[in-house]
Amino acid sequence: MIPYARQDVDDADIRAVVEVLNSDWLTQGPAIERFEQSVADYCGVKYAVATCNATAALHLSCLSLGLKPGGLLWTSPNTFVASANCARYCGADVDFVDIDPLTFNMSVTELEDKLRVARRQKRLPDVVVPVHFGGQSCAMERIGELAREYGFAVVEDASHAIGGEYRGGRVGACTYSDLTVFSFHPVKIITSGEGGMILTNREDLQQMARLLRSHGITRDTATMMGPPDGAWYYEQIELGFNYRMSDIQAALGASQMLRIDEFVARRRHLSARYGELLKDVPVTLPALEAGALSAWHLYVIRVNPGNRSHSEVFDGLRARGVNVNLHYIPVHLQPYYRKLGFKPRDFPVAEQYYREAISLPLYYGLTDAAQDLVVGALKEILE
Repeated sequence: MIPYARQDVDDADIRAVVEVLNSDWLTQGPAIERFEQSVADYCGVKYAVATCNATAALHLSCLSLGLKPGGLLWTSPNTFVASANCARYCGADVDFVDIDPLTFNMSVTELEDKLRVARRQKRLPDVVVPVHFGGQSCAMERIGELAREYGFAVVEDASHAIGGEYRGGRVGACTYSDLTVFSFHPVKIITSGEGGMILTNREDLQQMARLLRSHGITRDTATMMGPPDGAWYYEQIELGFNYRMSDIQAALGASQMLRIDEFVARRRHLSARYGELLKDVPVTLPALEAGALSAWHLYVIRVNPGNRSHSEVFDGLRARGVNVNLHYIPVHLQPYYRKLGFKPRDFPVAEQYYREAISLPLYYGLTDAAQDLVVGALKEILE
């Protein structure tokens, strides 16, 4: 079976983890700071805050921005549920902006139209979460302009996109946003087993994220209510969470960062090769966002209406040993969000995409020969 994704862990990664296991620190030690600094340096951003996963990073980002009950967050319907759930964790409302039919990212045209209506209705979003689907940046320059015009904060959900580039800079530089979130789940570009990270250029946001990720507890005397009772003293000054990453995870992540350019280069090669192999096959290939270089976490094709049905192609590929997947079921169609009032046909472009999309295998260890088998199986089904 050819999986749709797979981590690549080498001997150096294993040695890095064993070194931590043999050290005095397994949880909150120096490996975390090293990992944070390596990601911050790579992306060209001031601050990085490691978390136990990207869902926690999204939640902390919203809390750090002050999202609260009565607030409003907009995101893409074509994403994992965490991109919307982070608002609900804060007690805020959620709405969605339909996607671009070519890039599968949030449509800036739809965003502009929705913002104009929201201004008239006096219900503008507090936070917008554009999702860099499949590894390529959204049209962040325009989204940043709209954020300044309409007064909302921007959190880039770049869970797919570490190693991606936009307008000559790295995704994660926060050039057009307040914060960026990465995921280090095993199927992502690099992995720490589980793990996430918040990036920002704002000191106030990184300070709040650090405080909230560890129960809201501080040992900094400058932020305490009064003088400490002794060297052991700490104070809980906010209601925080246990969203910390361990040193074991951080050691793996920092080791993987040493190979990130190698990982991304291989994914770009495989994606370009898919484009050549599939150029005469009756499927729609992913388009590139202007100014963006994708990290290619996913390679998604769309089965064109009039050929084999969506499920026939999907099931046929799996029957032939190609373990394809589908990213994503539109969030607003999930039962939880339907109970909040969303319904079919609310976001028709995302829904049409869902009826056609298939994620083909794409990962660092995928060989050219295995990729040929994937394409051969697809052609066999469609013919």
